[in-house]
Amino acid sequence: MQTDAFEKRENGTYVTEFILLGLGKLEDFSMLLFLVFLMIYTLTLTGNVLIIVLIVSEQNLHTPMYYFLANLSCLEVCYSSTILPKMIADFLSDSKSISVWGCFMQLFCFGCLVIVECYLLSVMSYDRFVAICKPLYYSMIMNNRVICICIASSWLCAALILVIIICLVAKLSFCGPKKIDHFFCDFSPLLQLSCTDTSHVRLLALIFGSIDILPPFILTIASYVCIIIAILRIPSTTGRQKAFATCSSHLIVVTIFYGTLMIVYILPDTGTLRDVKKVFSIPYTILTPMINPLVYTLRNQEVKKSLKKALSNFIYFNEKKICNIWVISEHNFKL
Repeated sequence: MQTDAFEKRENGTYVTEFILLGLGKLEDFSMLLFLVFLMIYTLTLTGNVLIIVLIVSEQNLHTPMYYFLANLSCLEVCYSSTILPKMIADFLSDSKSISVWGCFMQLFCFGCLVIVECYLLSVMSYDRFVAICKPLYYSMIMNNRVICICIASSWLCAALILVIIICLVAKLSFCGPKKIDHFFCDFSPLLQLSCTDTSHVRLLALIFGSIDILPPFILTIASYVCIIIAILRIPSTTGRQKAFATCSSHLIVVTIFYGTLMIVYILPDTGTLRDVKKVFSIPYTILTPMINPLVYTLRNQEVKKSLKKALSNFIYFNEKKICNIWVISEHNFKL
């Protein structure tokens, strides 16, 4: 008899864990990979947390664009923390196992955050379109109510979709082998371990994926096309160059994220393409959370000014504190 949905039988025993095969042949350089991905994770956390702290603490950054950026940075922290800690630990481990509950939870968090990022990138591109192409209506279109609705609806829609998919995946029977050919619990490699029909789950995931990825992608591209057309109308050459520098960097990040995401989930899941898809999973799961702070905020003049101000205040506070300690110590010595 079939018991708990999260504990499937394998050769008469309960399957309580899966084995993550990681990066395949590259696992021979486990110590080097450990150091590289540890550095990436550290930079990702440092950059995104710094952006969140700056936006929360600086009053001049309390605008719609920076609210979206703070939410994106928060998302990137959660996004990278869903995959990288386990991946980094596996480089130093021989078992590389993950519990069935942990696998489903990682799949839920990862899928939810990917969908939210798709929505957020499209809303942020639309925000820039309104700011550049309709500046007189910006405060009316992008007000606090609209921001809250966009952010809340993104998270709610993503969570609802992933709850449905995880419930369907949990009802499948997994009968071995229990090795996931990936560095995290991704949807397609997990379904390959099922010994029951997965066509209904794949079809529903394809429908949800088309709804979640294509419309935001089209909105993002359409917004940037309109922005580029508006930039070309700027009479000043310097103004056009500055606008293009910012717009092009944003567009590069969006292209990398959506491009690799579509390659991984649209290409057929054959043996020859499996390693290719695994490599293309790295940019949108690991690299974009690290470079987003650099592209979206640290190249921004307002953020640079706020960062310099915060560093100056920090240095001044520490110097003042050291001076006070020195004066107190000197006074006690005289006594």
